Amino acid sequence: MWDVIIIGAGASGLMCAIEAGKRGRKVLVLDHAKRAGQKIIMSGGGRCNFTNLYVEPANYLCDNPHFVKSALSRYNQWDFITLVGKHNISWHERDHGQLFCDDSAKQIVQMLLDEARDAGVKIQLQCEIFSHTKIADQHFSVQTKLGDFQCQSLVVATGGLSLPKMGATPLAYKIADQYLLPVKSTRAGLVPFTLQQNQKEKLATLSGISFPATATCQLKNGGKKEKTISFTEALLFTHRGLSGPVILQISNYWQAGDKLVLDLLPNQDLFELLIKTQQNRPEQALKTLLALQLPKRVIECLLSLAEIESLPLKQYNEKQLQQIAELFHNWSPQINGTEGYRTAEVTLGGIDTDLISSKTMQCKNVAGLYFIGESLDVTGWLGGFNFQWAWASGWAAGQDV
Repeated sequence: MWDVIIIGAGASGLMCAIEAGKRGRKVLVLDHAKRAGQKIIMSGGGRCNFTNLYVEPANYLCDNPHFVKSALSRYNQWDFITLVGKHNISWHERDHGQLFCDDSAKQIVQMLLDEARDAGVKIQLQCEIFSHTKIADQHFSVQTKLGDFQCQSLVVATGGLSLPKMGATPLAYKIADQYLLPVKSTRAGLVPFTLQQNQKEKLATLSGISFPATATCQLKNGGKKEKTISFTEALLFTHRGLSGPVILQISNYWQAGDKLVLDLLPNQDLFELLIKTQQNRPEQALKTLLALQLPKRVIECLLSLAEIESLPLKQYNEKQLQQIAELFHNWSPQINGTEGYRTAEVTLGGIDTDLISSKTMQCKNVAGLYFIGESLDVTGWLGGFNFQWAWASGWAAGQDV
């Protein structure tokens, strides 16, 4: 018999366990994986983008935009940075306030395991969970391959569907369904795009090329006035399509049927440059000028797709120069879809937050049942925001279980 059982030894589950253990609660963490914190270890290229200096509720997608405010304000980025400092983990800041370990993501996992040990938490790995039942008011029984465990508070911290190779399962949604809790439609988030076959073949030679770009998505807004959202970060061409931070960010908003536009020269007015160069160096070839702005292969590919021949600038009229500028400032790639959960960093959608307390993460209609982290309908931007939600939601539940 345990006071608290937490299903999932990931970021939110470990944080919840630590906080509950500090309060003197008898805590058991169960996970089917061989190692705790596997997604932490592989995140951020192995260096873990553990939080962001500029966390705001606006950085999160949730059908109830107010839901995240309480947890994020009560356990913020500075609280986690203090914890990292306590364990002498050195870190550095990258673009847009993203914080990474100088050395290894394994340091974050070890920090959490050390804190859990000091709080008296028991972690049981390689423990397959078969089912669970509510046996009395605020009492649960969890059936596993290692036997049955009972508890007063049951916390579900099993994440979403992204990265199935890392052990992702729909267990949280199955548990929610058992208690008739609605689950918002799920889909892959922070994920690369694939291109339609014809364009994919023509752009395959660009694989590995990266440069800054602005991605803008015109969102269908339930029949209301169209809404647009934009990000400016690095764009990366892959052998399957498009990736890089700018694509991952916009993928949280793009849905089939939405129009995606890429500005490949966000800091340049190409039309103005073309006109000026035509006046000053009329003999210069179009490709020669463009090669000063973008990689040569990108220029050749896009001009070929648009069936524009590279000629001396003096041979283009103003309308043609405008069309060339439009091609690079408003390129609409032929998006086929996303790469799906296989490579997605997060899962959009999840358990409806209307039936979850924003202060405690407890289910409003099932006493003693808690959902935290990615299992909920809360998804952050790229850049450490999803980890901060894991820490904050885990901390909030840990104060109450």
